[in-house]
Amino acid sequence: MKKLPPSIIDFHVHLFPDKGFDAIWKFMETAAQSQMPYKFYYQEAIEYLHQRGVSPIVFSNYAHRKGIAAPMNEWNSQVLGEFPDLYCFAPFHPDDDHALARAEEMMAHDRVVGMKLHLQVQKIFPQDERLFPLYELIIDKGKRLLLHTGNGPQGNEFVGYAHFRKVLQHFPDLPVTIPHMGCYEFTEFMALLDDYPNIYLDTAYSFWPNLPFSFNLDKSTLEKYKDRILYGSDFPDIFLPREGEIDHLLELDLSDDFYQKVFFSNGKRLLARHCPAELL
Repeated sequence: MKKLPPSIIDFHVHLFPDKGFDAIWKFMETAAQSQMPYKFYYQEAIEYLHQRGVSPIVFSNYAHRKGIAAPMNEWNSQVLGEFPDLYCFAPFHPDDDHALARAEEMMAHDRVVGMKLHLQVQKIFPQDERLFPLYELIIDKGKRLLLHTGNGPQGNEFVGYAHFRKVLQHFPDLPVTIPHMGCYEFTEFMALLDDYPNIYLDTAYSFWPNLPFSFNLDKSTLEKYKDRILYGSDFPDIFLPREGEIDHLLELDLSDDFYQKVFFSNGKRLLARHCPAELL
């Protein structure tokens, strides 16, 4: 079996205040009728990843309704101060008072990579014009958007490839990371990488084998786009063993270059691009 780089960068970790995690875990366990194996609060989650060679860690959270982003970002700033190898995608909600000014203030932080939108939860279309000033600001500030716009593992009317294509009509240069490899529309989202150099995909929740949401394209596709894929775990909000996805990726027996880039080099390059002051 192939080996991982000595250090890996996880570009898709979820961290929330304790009460936030409690609410999310209760909702997820009720919906799935299953117990989650990693009910770790933020410090425990970070320590767990550190013990397994993960650093830096790029985390995010989201504002599921109006009024949540500001206190969440106060908490994010505190957590960034506790752990020097943490980086953050900060939450945004377009209906908040002074939302754009607060986003600009948050993106001034050396270790804020950009902003996070979870359209499935927030029930907002990506082409909603209320988001256009945010997209413009992200481009202007040299930051990145983490955009849950795919329709997996569970979708609704607010997500999917067709909606995201409408964003690209207005903002073809938007630096955006699409989590979950664009699940379930893997072919469509990966094809975007040919024409839009600022789009990346992350692996979160997509590489446990033989599941409905498993990545289902051939190995040659992964090799072709190995410069544009980031390792992400979705940890700790997962129901299956974290190591299971890693083991399956290694069992695919891809090139050493693939594993070096996906698990480390691509993430390092994006952090240097979007947080250059921190990495000098």
